[in-house]
Amino acid sequence: MKLFVWIGAFSLLLAVPLSAQSRAKAWSAPRTPDGHPDLQGVWTNATLTPVERPASVQGKLTLSDQEAKAFEKKEEDELQAQDGASDGPLIAAAGSSGTGGYNVLFIDRGAELARVDGLKRTSLIVDPPDGKIPALTDAAKQSTAAVVDRYDNIHDRPLSERCLLGFSSTAGPPMLPVLYNNNYQIVQTPDHIMILVEMVHDVRIIRMNAQHAPANVRKWLGDSVGHWEGDTLVVDTTNFSDYTTFYEDALDGLQARTAKNLHVVERFQRISADTILYRAAIDDPTTFTRRWTVEYPFLAAAGPVFEYACHEGNYAMTDIMGGARKMEGAEKR
Repeated sequence: MKLFVWIGAFSLLLAVPLSAQSRAKAWSAPRTPDGHPDLQGVWTNATLTPVERPASVQGKLTLSDQEAKAFEKKEEDELQAQDGASDGPLIAAAGSSGTGGYNVLFIDRGAELARVDGLKRTSLIVDPPDGKIPALTDAAKQSTAAVVDRYDNIHDRPLSERCLLGFSSTAGPPMLPVLYNNNYQIVQTPDHIMILVEMVHDVRIIRMNAQHAPANVRKWLGDSVGHWEGDTLVVDTTNFSDYTTFYEDALDGLQARTAKNLHVVERFQRISADTILYRAAIDDPTTFTRRWTVEYPFLAAAGPVFEYACHEGNYAMTDIMGGARKMEGAEKR
């Protein structure tokens, strides 16, 4: 009997330090002097996971590691096959069909699908469950068609083409990953949080615990106001300009211009030393037939954020406008 008591007591003594050791190993977010999780640093959201779920994985939000590996290899093979070609899906997405466009050197979408909760995701969209952007409203379709019709005017060319704003909502909100330059630098104070976007050096200023600007104050990136819900940074953005192209997808032919009542709510949660879980809900009943949500990780990057050399006022703009005038002249003959 004494032997069993001694063994039990010894086991208990062993259990205490092991339990304490486990607690010591549990990760805890670093904190700023005001006590909130420290989100500062350089991060990247580069990923092979597309915004919308591909037909090849329809009905599957996640893939096993083996399935993901096959998906990633297929993406890499298809990318390499386009190197030096004059056309292809990624070249079309970059707006360079038929001209040769980019080679593989300039594409940097990462090498893996986004991993959340230990599983790799097939789409950034998690709601609707089918992983697809909701259909445009009739009003949005008409507005989009009108925008396309006015593209022969230099002031109606996309802001990204004029090097005034990054394309496909890379600056956000929501901050969507694109073909390259998916780095972000966060600087945090008690009153403001700044997010420097690598592409075109867009800068988002999030005012903490503030009120939104008056309705007549409109911004390309909206008016972002933040607050903390526990350890999660919640950013509420309104007051968008209707001049901003919210989402462009050359592959699907979708080009949705932001409506003035677009409302985006983002959540930033630091879940490990090298990961911020990002979630954004997009609500715009004027543009989309329902609300939709994206979720994916921002991973720590070595940095720094390098210069993004976008060439505003380049010769291509002159050529585009000159071509439009020539076509108009031909039609009048």
